[in-house]
Amino acid sequence: MEDQQRLNSLLNEINTYRQQAELIQQQIEMIQASISEVDALFNTLEDIEGKESVEAFVPVGAGSFIKGELKSTDEIIVSIGSGIAIKKDADGAREILTGQKEDLKDSLDKMLANLQQCSDIVGSLQAQAEQIAAAAQGNMTQTMR
Repeated sequence: MEDQQRLNSLLNEINTYRQQAELIQQQIEMIQASISEVDALFNTLEDIEGKESVEAFVPVGAGSFIKGELKSTDEIIVSIGSGIAIKKDADGAREILTGQKEDLKDSLDKMLANLQQCSDIVGSLQAQAEQIAAAAQGNMTQTMR
């Protein structure tokens, strides 16, 4: 009976860690998407730099766009977090974006380490659960003889 309680406890722990791993995986995907957005912005800055005007599709809401013209490409409004944005030239924007990308990469590394730790714990708990289940199976077989 004690083995059954320990086995149930291990299974609950395994489920908890698996759920935690799923949440971490979702965070990893969001961070990777943010890194992709920063990379896309870097590419856009390269594409428009030095041009007086650029044709672009301007978002107007609900996934809709209007064709427009960017008349000034020498100033960029860059988000610095917490709903705050500042005006920068292309080099200043790149500097801010480089810092943001490094922060995102650091967060990604931490999340990947957390995911690995969860996976390691689940593996260890599963091994324990399998040992208890095998021992219980062995005890049942001996009792039946």
